[in-house]
Amino acid sequence: MKITWFGHAAFKLTDASGFGVITDPYTPDGVGYAPITESADLVVISSDDDSAHCRADLIPGTPAVCNALSVAQSGGTATHAGREIRAIEAAEWDHHPEHEIPGQNGMYRFEMDGMQIAHMGDVGNPLTDDQIAFFEGVDVLFALAGGYLTIELPDLMEMIHRTRPKLVIPMHFRTLAYRPRNTMWIEAFLAHFRDEQVDFAFGPHAEVGLGQLTDKTRVLVMDYLR
Repeated sequence: MKITWFGHAAFKLTDASGFGVITDPYTPDGVGYAPITESADLVVISSDDDSAHCRADLIPGTPAVCNALSVAQSGGTATHAGREIRAIEAAEWDHHPEHEIPGQNGMYRFEMDGMQIAHMGDVGNPLTDDQIAFFEGVDVLFALAGGYLTIELPDLMEMIHRTRPKLVIPMHFRTLAYRPRNTMWIEAFLAHFRDEQVDFAFGPHAEVGLGQLTDKTRVLVMDYLR
């Protein structure tokens, strides 16, 4: 599976057949990252009202679009573009400065190239037992790693320790492009891991295969696409 990180919570995943999925596309002016110019077969958004996570309309072409929150609120499973998407409802940070009432969103998972992929959407609070259980059996976890505006790092680490994903790819942390004052740089997240657990892609692209993964959790830090 090929992975490209556009920035924030937006990735493109491409499997061996060439099928592409883009997650949580953003409004470029809102988050500081470049416009997404790549197309995909399927776009998954964690809600339909958060411009940092829902801009499927900005993706070129005519991809199928899956709103993970709608999936979570209508049984938890749906099929889009021939792919099964599972989702569970979550809430934004209770003290979000841009929203008087915390918005709801969906955390979601699906399979690609024999791997279980999970994306944390825009959850902003400690996870319930049911939400933690949702991430059991995950091979690749796209994790909210910046603290402020999303889940706090100790609460994130509790979920990681309990569910033991094979590979964690951080997202939604502070970068030279995305700079909310209290959002943390990646070092704060990496401080929870031993040096030998952490790899660096040294760029916005990576390839991950099931055979590369072990039972011990590793972290892959990616750079965002310029």
